[in-house]
Amino acid sequence: MKSGVFIVLFGQQSFEQALDTAKAAGLQSVEIGTGAYPGTSHVNAKAVLNDEAAVRAIRDAVDSRGLTISALSCHGNPLHPDAAIAKPHHEDFVATVQLAEKLGVDTVITFSGCPGDSEGSKYPNWVTCPWPEDFLTILEWQWKEVAIPYWKEQSELCRKHGVKVAIEAHPGFLVYNTETALRLRREAGDNIGVNFDPSHLFWQGMDPIECVKALGDSIYHVHAKDTKIDKRNVALNGVLDTKHYGDILNRSFVFRTVGYGHDDEFWKDLVSVLRLVGYEGTISIEHEDGIMSVNEGFNKAASFLNSLILKESAGEMWWA
Repeated sequence: MKSGVFIVLFGQQSFEQALDTAKAAGLQSVEIGTGAYPGTSHVNAKAVLNDEAAVRAIRDAVDSRGLTISALSCHGNPLHPDAAIAKPHHEDFVATVQLAEKLGVDTVITFSGCPGDSEGSKYPNWVTCPWPEDFLTILEWQWKEVAIPYWKEQSELCRKHGVKVAIEAHPGFLVYNTETALRLRREAGDNIGVNFDPSHLFWQGMDPIECVKALGDSIYHVHAKDTKIDKRNVALNGVLDTKHYGDILNRSFVFRTVGYGHDDEFWKDLVSVLRLVGYEGTISIEHEDGIMSVNEGFNKAASFLNSLILKESAGEMWWA
């Protein structure tokens, strides 16, 4: 198992500087943003895809530092009802899959996407309850008419290029928990798996350890990001929270650097149970802590994560 970082965190640095930052922190791999919501601060998949020199330069820059690429990430909404959003997100995904093949990277990360409520919709519609019954009608249409046909096609595309898709479960999209992740995999293709990010599960009231056990070998990549639950705000307003992420005092939850939402015992158990279900890939730091600076949050996360992985690799297992 390796420690890594999603280098969109270092968007103000050059690609080479970002790699140097990861290497200096003792990490072994990097996750690279290539389009859609993460943007293209370091690599634009569509721009470099047919430029063999640019592709080689990416590979050489990573290899020369003794690093590996854990995944290419283009988190987007290719199911968006507005074609002006869906089309470029889809194009970014396709280009990222093709670039992954050229770079020898076997995993591409994205979101499942979320359609509108019907043909002609303007905005996505995320269904969160079964009544009134209109909501179930919407949900059935979203899955059967939009999501499953789309992801069946992408499954075949990825199979052609030798790439796996790691869907990050995230509220606001069709895949947001364990059963929806497994449904997409079951109905669209077994090369569609999960980018496991416990931070999005915590605030929904889920137990990430049990989720890992249920997801098993469908876990293709892992994010290291924590969540702190504010018990008072949850008691007053529940976990569905639309307040700005910067309104930390009043939110029901806030994203934190690993170890600042849940203690060492949880993270030790997570690393161990990932190993138990056969995961040997990267645990990639994704820093979105609104309280810590980029440097502080990243360095604390890297130190914390390296310590856990080194201890686990040495045989100090914490069984879930």
